[in-house]
Amino acid sequence: MKKILIANRGEIALRIMRSAREMGIKTVAVYSEADRASLHVLYADEAVCIGPAPSNQSYLIGEKIIEACKLTGADAIHPGYGFLSENAAFARLVEASGIILIGPTPEAMEIMGNKLSAKAAALKYKIPMVPGTEEAITDIEDAKLRAVEVGFPILIKAAAGGGGKGMRVVEKAEDFEEQMQLAVSEALSAFGDGSVFIERYVTSPRHIEIQVLGDTHGNIVHLFERECSVQRRHQKVIEEAPSSVLTPEIRERMGRCAVDVAKSVNYVGAGTVEFILDENLEFFFLEMNTRLQVEHPVTEMITGLDLVKEQIKIARGEKLHYKQEDLTMNGHAIELRVYAEDPENNFLPDIGTLKTYKTPKGNGVRVDDGFEQGMEIPIYYDPMIAKLITYGMDREEALKRMIRAIDEYEITGIQTTLSFGKFVMQHEAFRSGNFDTHFVSKYFDADSLKIDNADEALIAGIFGALSFKKQVTSRKSVLNEQIESNWRKNRVNK
Repeated sequence: MKKILIANRGEIALRIMRSAREMGIKTVAVYSEADRASLHVLYADEAVCIGPAPSNQSYLIGEKIIEACKLTGADAIHPGYGFLSENAAFARLVEASGIILIGPTPEAMEIMGNKLSAKAAALKYKIPMVPGTEEAITDIEDAKLRAVEVGFPILIKAAAGGGGKGMRVVEKAEDFEEQMQLAVSEALSAFGDGSVFIERYVTSPRHIEIQVLGDTHGNIVHLFERECSVQRRHQKVIEEAPSSVLTPEIRERMGRCAVDVAKSVNYVGAGTVEFILDENLEFFFLEMNTRLQVEHPVTEMITGLDLVKEQIKIARGEKLHYKQEDLTMNGHAIELRVYAEDPENNFLPDIGTLKTYKTPKGNGVRVDDGFEQGMEIPIYYDPMIAKLITYGMDREEALKRMIRAIDEYEITGIQTTLSFGKFVMQHEAFRSGNFDTHFVSKYFDADSLKIDNADEALIAGIFGALSFKKQVTSRKSVLNEQIESNWRKNRVNK
């Protein structure tokens, strides 16, 4: 493998390219017209424009990616995350073109890409499941009876896709039919597949995921867990490793289950098995993501492994050079996704120019980004600017380091989630580890950020005024000295 095309953009493209360069592998960037001056384009050894700004005319067109490979002689593709990274049809297209895909098989993507087929595969290994239906609902009356058996509240979920689309919480039987129709309609609109199923609604869930790696020789290991419970709109904002609530025994059981889920589809490459954990610390299989996760850096920090390098080695046919018993966790890592969003306005995306952009530095601080000062945040793509990761010997050190790093991160010109990140780090629920996926709805109030920002502005204003007064006083002093000096000089000359 001498040349890899990265079928992605921004921070993840750069992150992959850096690991490839360390391995002596050439890289090819693809870019849309909106990304012509992006950092990943400038960093790569070669770059190919694949179309207009909208992703459905560029980054989502598999044929254009294949053409770019042939044009540059790239012998492998790394899809990153998002875009085509979990698209089985694209994986087959790559396979048919004689190019190596740095990822799992199309079959594994297909099975795990649908929550119902994923559950069916996991059930072969008796993985714990949330009580509910194991097949798509076809008869609403039968489904209502099953919901009564499971017990309300229940959750109606789309079999395809994610991100909270096609999901409805139903509190009582009389609302079931209406909510079912809404869920089916939304799933059909979002994913082109109206299949839905039901599960018992876990009222205080924590979102725990396990990183797995599998090679082409049948070896599969897990790299421990990540806690991903701080979310907005069912999407993660803060992740950490390890979780503050898992006992060694629960960790070992969850890890074993994650490996079994991967075995159920003969998994190859990096993947993530996701679980929900209830208030009694009982865990249930949720889904499997067949790609590198946004939050993979926290796993890298506590294990010392470079997951991108591991992916490339696996794609080259190499065996994992370690066994499960060789792997250990060291220290604690926290990641904050720095989005161009306004936390004071329901996390609505913000666009504009990065008038100021200065990243934090120092021991235990890592920033994965794809922007520089003066660049614009495009409207066409996910609004994530960067991932801010801190590492410490324990959770407390990682947490304090995150607060320090947030304070040092300077971004002006757009609104970001930095202030929200600091709010979370300072909140007692997070500091104590006593939180769940409802953290934002339970504790976050945009007004608290406004108060904090107003206080900071007031303090900055006071310091500014004092500084100005000091400068004026200093200038007066210098001026008086000059006047006195000139007066003395004139007196002497006379």
